[in-house]
Amino acid sequence: MIEARFYAAEGDGVRCLLCPHHCFIKEGRRGICRSRECREGKLWALSYGTPCAVADDPVEKKPLNHFMPGTRCLSLSCTGCNLSCRWCQNSDISQAAPENADRYVLSPEEAVDLCFRQGLPSIAYTYTEPFTWWEYMYDMAVLAHGRGLKNILVSAGYVEKEPLKVLLPYLDAANIDIKAMDDGFYRKWCGATLAPVLENIIEMKAAGIHVEITNLLVTGLNDSSGQVTALCEWMEDSGLQDVPLHLSRFFPRYRMTSPDPTPTATLLAARNIALSHGIRHVYLGNV
Repeated sequence: MIEARFYAAEGDGVRCLLCPHHCFIKEGRRGICRSRECREGKLWALSYGTPCAVADDPVEKKPLNHFMPGTRCLSLSCTGCNLSCRWCQNSDISQAAPENADRYVLSPEEAVDLCFRQGLPSIAYTYTEPFTWWEYMYDMAVLAHGRGLKNILVSAGYVEKEPLKVLLPYLDAANIDIKAMDDGFYRKWCGATLAPVLENIIEMKAAGIHVEITNLLVTGLNDSSGQVTALCEWMEDSGLQDVPLHLSRFFPRYRMTSPDPTPTATLLAARNIALSHGIRHVYLGNV
């Protein structure tokens, strides 16, 4: 546990400024992400140096198909997420408090050393929402960058501008998950908002980060041709036609167990829409 960054004292607690939620956190309480707690007037990052998942993955699993293909990465995750997607595939760790999950003790220095011992050229911050454990990710990314390793962010992109700006010089690649091109969808099903995600993708691309986008097509919710068209039109209008797009298949999980998995025909139709809008690299995931 270390003192968190991006917060301000306010009244009888603190205001977290890490993500657009801007949680007001009273003494002894935590923010939406469960990873940051107010103690004695300060905000603390509870999961620093204690990842709940450490794995050796192919980079294509992130998914990244156009960044160092054929290589493997050290995948790291701590508990916590600032979204609450009802179908989360990693809900056992994303929706858990640090003390409610099995954890390792692994300092940033040890993680970087592990990459060299295992011959892994990159570190992926993944599985949950890395921005909720920003301090751990940042310290690791700085060390990794300094020793020639690549840093990969796998995220929903729901973060404030300043934390992103501070991290950007050390990032090499990112896969950002766009839930839907509908703010109402974000609010109802994910507990977040759309605009910051889109703005942050543009910011990453402008900074020279290799970006790929994932869109999970949830049966009956965001899998219509209109939704897919809206996403592809935004990519087209934003000059992102060269950004690889991963259209991913939904499977029932967590609090959404009733819809069937996304039909293959829906995924193929979505791919055709993307190609018709000039999106040059379109992949189907979870099929």
